[in-house]
Amino acid sequence: MRDEGRSGCPINATIEVIGDRWTLLVLRDVMFGNRRHFRELLAGSEEGIASNILSDRLKRLVAAGLLSREDTRPGRKAEYRLTEPAIQLVPIMAQLGAWGLRHRPTTKRLRVRAELLEEGGPQLWAEFMDELRESHLGISRPDPDAPTATERLARAYAAAVAEA
Repeated sequence: MRDEGRSGCPINATIEVIGDRWTLLVLRDVMFGNRRHFRELLAGSEEGIASNILSDRLKRLVAAGLLSREDTRPGRKAEYRLTEPAIQLVPIMAQLGAWGLRHRPTTKRLRVRAELLEEGGPQLWAEFMDELRESHLGISRPDPDAPTATERLARAYAAAVAEA
């Protein structure tokens, strides 16, 4: 059964799922940081998310169908994976980053991926989405021999960190 939300407006329906800052940041860290476990997300949070907020957002994202949670067995940590609807947020995340580059103060170290995503445009976004489908959903990339967008993003980030 679909949650009706406050209105039938598509923008409202989207905002009701991803409209708070922590939700988008958790998705960012799973998407771009390949953090899949609670402790990785907590320790790797640039913004210092509290554990209770992280726990709540992970539950909400699973309930909304943006993350899947692998059931844990004794001795194993729960693993979170992006779903196809979450992967389709890549262009939106890239556009949010581009807007932030133009209109908000940022640091070199944290802006480099947004710059690369903006420069790469829809082709890079599509390549990155194919990689996410492969690593989170098990769907092979169309060209497995091509250099990955993830490698390019990681190299750009490493270079920015080395310069800082």
